[in-house]
Amino acid sequence: MRFIVMLLSVVVATHAWAGELPKPAGKALLTLSGNIQNTNEEGKAVFDVASLEELGMVSFQTTSPWYNGRTTFTGVPLQKIMDYVGAKGTVAKVIALNDYTTVIPLSDFKKYNVILALKVNGEYMRIRDKGPLFIVYPYDSLHELNNQIYYSRSAWQVSKMNIE
Repeated sequence: MRFIVMLLSVVVATHAWAGELPKPAGKALLTLSGNIQNTNEEGKAVFDVASLEELGMVSFQTTSPWYNGRTTFTGVPLQKIMDYVGAKGTVAKVIALNDYTTVIPLSDFKKYNVILALKVNGEYMRIRDKGPLFIVYPYDSLHELNNQIYYSRSAWQVSKMNIE
């Protein structure tokens, strides 16, 4: 069984880095476009919940302006998503379901371990609760993250990212 899992991992990893990503089976939540090398639709990389979770989830606790006290966020590291799609740019233009737009330097994702959260306190986020996807910085990890610059980059109800 271990051999089959390892072999499957190698096949999936090889396939994913070949330029064509697996197509999502469920409802699309996130579409990446722009300067990316790996796609699963015409010039785009589309993800559903399962395809995001397959990339590997992490959790951290932090305080934020949107929740009372320390909150646990669980999601995919944005650097991992950028690596997976072969992002080759300097910024991500993020667009939310309500058309809120923010621009985030790609360097933030690695430097600050930013995640694309799917869960808050162990529960999937609903649209009315800032979901289904929320860009979250670990605000408590560095004093510099506790300011309006990073709060404005923390878009919720994320649906699209264009890599420029």
